Amino acid sequence: MSGFFDKLAERQMQKALAEGKLSRLEGEGKPLPEHPEEAFVSAGEAVGYRMMAEHGALPEEVELRRAVEAAKAAYAEAVTEDAKRRAMALIAELEMNLAIATEARKAFMR
Repeated sequence: MSGFFDKLAERQMQKALAEGKLSRLEGEGKPLPEHPEEAFVSAGEAVGYRMMAEHGALPEEVELRRAVEAAKAAYAEAVTEDAKRRAMALIAELEMNLAIATEARKAFMR
C-alpha cells in the first residue's frame, strides 16, 4: 500500500512541476535548512516544532531546556557557596519541570 501512495505523490509532484506550480517559491535554489535536532523526535513532532518556532511559539520543553542551560551557566559563574546552592536548587527544579513536561507530552501523544 505504501508503494501506491509513493507513486501517487510522485505523480502529483511531477504534474505540479510540469504546470510550473513549483517555480518562484520561497527558498527556491537554496539548500534545505538543517534541523539535526529532528533526528530525535518523530516526523510529526518535528514538523509541529518547526512550525511553532517559525511563528515565534515555543513548546514548554524547549523553553525549559533553555532555562536549564542558563541556570547551569549561572552555577558555573557562581562564586560563593550560597550562590552555588541557589543555582543548584534552580537547576533541580527546572529539570524536574522539564521531566514532567516531557512525560505529559509523551502521554498525550500516545
